[in-house]
Amino acid sequence: MLKQRPRIVNLSETEPNRRRGGDLRAMLTPATVGSTSGFMGLAIVQPGERIGEHYHPYSEEFVYVVSGDLEVDLDGQTFALTPDQGLMIPIDMRHRFRNVGDTEARMVFHLGPLAPHPSMGHVDTEETGGEAAGAGAPATAAAGDPVHGAIE
Repeated sequence: MLKQRPRIVNLSETEPNRRRGGDLRAMLTPATVGSTSGFMGLAIVQPGERIGEHYHPYSEEFVYVVSGDLEVDLDGQTFALTPDQGLMIPIDMRHRFRNVGDTEARMVFHLGPLAPHPSMGHVDTEETGGEAAGAGAPATAAAGDPVHGAIE
């Protein structure tokens, strides 16, 4: 068995992912650092942007708001999220985020445990109109999805 080693990942080393709205940056993942129990990233959401509704069939999601004013819909109920607040989203709970402020919002997210396969880690329930989204976009994450990955 290989011993895991610590690894620092700079935000500038990550690729923007706008498929689901906002700018999602997968930072500490199985692919980038060899994590085995979960993964962490940063969501950057500009004023008026949203991250489309989705759920995770295998993972809890932990969110920490660093900056900005967000709203989150949890199974259709809306809550305000402001800096220095954390949120735990249970497995299978539908959720979406909106920047309702006039400045950029940043939130750290962590999901765990990992899904058995990347295509099973994230289920979209609405189109977002992001860069790579469009007509015919798949309802579940594609294999190898760096934002909602899993052990491969």
